[in-house]
Amino acid sequence: MQYVAPVAVGVLYALLMSFAREPHRRRLNAVMLAGAGAAYLSGGGLGGWEFAFTALIAYVAFRGLDSWTFIGIGWLLHTAWDVVHHLKGNPIVPFAPTSSLGCAICDPVIALWCLRGGPSLIGLVRRRRRGRRPGSGESTPAEPAGHPGTGAPVPSGSSS
Repeated sequence: MQYVAPVAVGVLYALLMSFAREPHRRRLNAVMLAGAGAAYLSGGGLGGWEFAFTALIAYVAFRGLDSWTFIGIGWLLHTAWDVVHHLKGNPIVPFAPTSSLGCAICDPVIALWCLRGGPSLIGLVRRRRRGRRPGSGESTPAEPAGHPGTGAPVPSGSSS
């Protein structure tokens, strides 16, 4: 359970974040990353390195305001920091000795979701349910007339 629960927490995080629409979902995740970067500040046990890591994550989170890739990288950096704390520092939750290990298991789940662009898990499930009807093929709708790249003439009165 020590290893399964953190994975479930990561999936639950992505599921709950799916309720936020884009671009708010990405920006909210950047803010969450910045907060996670400061989690060890009050007693992580690694002295000035705690401030250096917080500054690094703050920069990565700032870049994450416009990039899911930076948010994913930030969660992977936090994973590494959790491992360091599990082995050498203090746990993220003082009364739970393996909490940093749990965080190190949870964070890559979140990172993978972010590196995939933070898709709405709710939307993915809905699309799968609609797309799984027997006999439904995967066809794409035709492009509208006058669309660049189709060879169709552009309607008069418009410019492209």
